[in-house]
Amino acid sequence: MLRRPMMRTWTESLAEFLRSAPGVEAVRLDPAARTFSIATLGQVDATTLRARLAETLAAIETQLSVPAAVPAGFTMRREHGITELAGETCATAPKFWRWREFSWPPAEAAVPLAGPEWKPLSLLAAGCGLAGLAGWIAGRFSLLPAPFPVLLFSVALIAGGWDAAIDTWGNLRARRLDIHFLMLAVALGAVCIGAWGEAVLLLFLFSASGAMEEYALDRTHREVSALLKSAPKFATLMLPGGGEREVPVDELKLGDRVLVRPGGAFPADGQIASGKSASDEAALTGESVPVEKGVGDPVFSGTLNLWGAVEFEVRRLPGESTLQKIIRLIHTAQKLRAPSERFTDKFGGGYTLAVLAGCAVMFLVWWLGYGLPAFANSGAQTSAFYRTMTLLVVTSPCALVLSIPSAILAAIAWGARHGVLFRGGAAIEKLAEVDVVALDKTGTLTTGELAVVGYESFPPGRERELMELAHALESKSQHPLGRAIVRDALAHGVKATGVENFKSLTGKGVRGRVGAAQVMLGRRELLEQGPLAAWARDLPAAPAELAEVWVLGGDVVGRVLLRDEIRSASREVLAELRRAGLRTVMLTGDRRQTAESVARELGLDEVRSGLTPEQKVAAIQGLRLTGNKTAMVGDGVNDAPCLAAADVGVAMGARGSDAALEQAEVILMHDRIESFLTALILSRRAKRIIRQNLTISLGVVVLMAVAAVFGVVPLAVGVAAHEGSTVVVCLNSLRLLFGKNR
Repeated sequence: MLRRPMMRTWTESLAEFLRSAPGVEAVRLDPAARTFSIATLGQVDATTLRARLAETLAAIETQLSVPAAVPAGFTMRREHGITELAGETCATAPKFWRWREFSWPPAEAAVPLAGPEWKPLSLLAAGCGLAGLAGWIAGRFSLLPAPFPVLLFSVALIAGGWDAAIDTWGNLRARRLDIHFLMLAVALGAVCIGAWGEAVLLLFLFSASGAMEEYALDRTHREVSALLKSAPKFATLMLPGGGEREVPVDELKLGDRVLVRPGGAFPADGQIASGKSASDEAALTGESVPVEKGVGDPVFSGTLNLWGAVEFEVRRLPGESTLQKIIRLIHTAQKLRAPSERFTDKFGGGYTLAVLAGCAVMFLVWWLGYGLPAFANSGAQTSAFYRTMTLLVVTSPCALVLSIPSAILAAIAWGARHGVLFRGGAAIEKLAEVDVVALDKTGTLTTGELAVVGYESFPPGRERELMELAHALESKSQHPLGRAIVRDALAHGVKATGVENFKSLTGKGVRGRVGAAQVMLGRRELLEQGPLAAWARDLPAAPAELAEVWVLGGDVVGRVLLRDEIRSASREVLAELRRAGLRTVMLTGDRRQTAESVARELGLDEVRSGLTPEQKVAAIQGLRLTGNKTAMVGDGVNDAPCLAAADVGVAMGARGSDAALEQAEVILMHDRIESFLTALILSRRAKRIIRQNLTISLGVVVLMAVAAVFGVVPLAVGVAAHEGSTVVVCLNSLRLLFGKNR
């Protein structure tokens, strides 16, 4: 069924809050920044006002994108997505207002998930069907006296039309007409001409298809609710003087140390401060393999601590965590409509009026033009009113209205549970149409993490000593180069060696005493500025695609060679994109030799290197000017402008930069390039299903309308065809939830 309208618009709800809150002069809402402000005059209880307005926002948040009239006695301004509603007052009063800003209510409170509405609708549909069947049997075989079949049919009509009647009453009060009104009008008309069975059949199929739609929506919401349920409500806070205390998650502050025991969920985003464990991040990123966690590793709200007790330091407030960010993105996506969906919304209202007018005209044509009886059927000759009711049924746009949103919501839900977030239906439609994919290199085609590819000592033969010295100096470093060196040394069984007099050389490297030797590690300049300068000038340069770190200690001189690791799946993903008919272009700020080396290894169609962020944007714009639909895949702050400039911006990973996530329309939560293929396949499949739904719904309308005009289809067949197409559309969309979109 179409969603039931609220009896009060969101502007009226805000106006009611202003009327009932003494001292409050205006409210200002910024849904994008998730903040609201209250303008007060004089002394007020800010805490109470905040709680009352939060309750109001929780009830109206899903309506904020719907235009609404300004209530009488109030003024409203909307600018750059910010809405301000104020009571009418004198021109000087706003100068004395005091604005108080508050954070938006948490997503769980602000956007409650829909309850299982399909269950009561299913019971009503079942009651309609059973009572109607009993009435038909009683009348067909004369099992009961004459009034009883009519009474049973009446019970069936009440059960089948109850929900539609509530919706219609709300719409009529708002001066709107929709398909619920059409269905009730047809049922009433059928009763007037004695077609009780057809009236019951219509409302039974209509209520059954409504229950089916609500079931599809409930499945969609349940896919998302798994994320909400994974968020813990309490946390074990470690007290500064020792001991621990359980506190609500909302009370956590930045820098707090929190204990998480085995089997518990991390209540906020943070960094491991002590202990070692592994976390299950499947609910957040879809990663099926437990992720090892040690000191310094990041942890994310809602993920599960598997086996070790750990303490972590809160780095993001619970309301700003990765989990809450994802939930907000999903809810926002479900409210953002696709272009084709907006078209059917506009089409639906005018179409309803056109159908009513067309049916009225055809009634007059059949009655006055062809001389058919007005209301009474005569043998095999059906009346003008009977044909009008049939035409009204078959031209009602139930299936058409459901054809797009049902598929869009199913695609968003499936993607959310499998690590692909679409920010609205428009992203799904646009991604299905791209023919060029531009990709950043670092962090997208590569992991963004350096890996050691070799050691070189001068003279050769002392590579093991070089490795041990490098590990000793970098053992406590958090620099990407240092982490790579330590990982490689540990993999080769090197044990940590104590370092004395450790010192960082700003911009150059580090130094310290390892045993009896003074050791330095860092850039080539360390050698070129010391006593070995003349000798160092003759040393060979590192290959263009590699980074180098020099080590100088005692009588050992050498370098560590490192390279940004290419994602293992990148080559296969690019090959799949080519097979799908897409052109691939790499846009990177790296040196030409490095970029071309990666491009050759992966088989990219085109590479553009040495680009500044401005030049990347220009490259995207150039691709679009040639008529290409372009998707940009990136992860860093410098990729954000490109994501905004592309037809579709795709951000890598929930751990990507906030700037990239804000600009992206598609977010790959797995932090895997292969998730882009999943997103592409899902979007193309969703678009195919939308086309199928539109073909089914429009095809049935056209075919049955022609048959109804010529009077060759009885009302019962028209009812079955119309409501049957609605059921088929819902079931077709559900394939996106249960199919393999990979």
